[in-house]
Amino acid sequence: MARPIRPIQPAARPPAGTGRESSLTLERGLALLQAVADSESEAPTISDLATAIGASRAAVYRLLVPLQERGLVRRDGSKVRLGLGLLRLAASVTPQLRLAALPALRELAEAVGATAHLTVADGEEAQAIAVIEPSWTTYHVAYRVGTRHPLSRGAAGKAIGLRSEDPGWLATTGELQSGASGIAAPVRGVPGLRASVGVISFEALDGEVVGPKVLRAAHMVATAVS
Repeated sequence: MARPIRPIQPAARPPAGTGRESSLTLERGLALLQAVADSESEAPTISDLATAIGASRAAVYRLLVPLQERGLVRRDGSKVRLGLGLLRLAASVTPQLRLAALPALRELAEAVGATAHLTVADGEEAQAIAVIEPSWTTYHVAYRVGTRHPLSRGAAGKAIGLRSEDPGWLATTGELQSGASGIAAPVRGVPGLRASVGVISFEALDGEVVGPKVLRAAHMVATAVS
């Protein structure tokens, strides 16, 4: 059974002045896109969307035009579905996230002398999307961008699931590779982002020393991408 579309509460109207009409149009366009996204199974109809955003059918038709032109939605008769243009937008997120995180990861890797990484949740898996190796160590863990493992294993995956009342960081040993130790902390305060920052080493990591450094790096990443 299709999940009914919840009516979207309009945001507070901007004060009268230049750009007010454009702002309201943008607001309604975004609300429309969100309403299409909120329908997880059966595609909503024009009437469904009109009800969801509190607008007339004619207004919905007008709002759909620029969204269709950019490939963000597509119409199938009276039904509306998300478009492939959203995939192109989503594909740009990871490179930007990686670039924003690199300074914090570089500082962490050099300070700890261990390989630092930014890991994001992708369904039930954790995926490393940025890795920095220390420059001054004799040897270190080679950790590849794109490496995946279950969220339930390894410090990087487990840290993503830490709740606000849990400790700020956690450590694991040998869960992903025999002899390897990891410490990771979640990236908090960024809506929609489930991620962690961590380090991995073949040498034992002193949690009392390394934990706060990892936690600081996670805060730096959160600030950089917010």
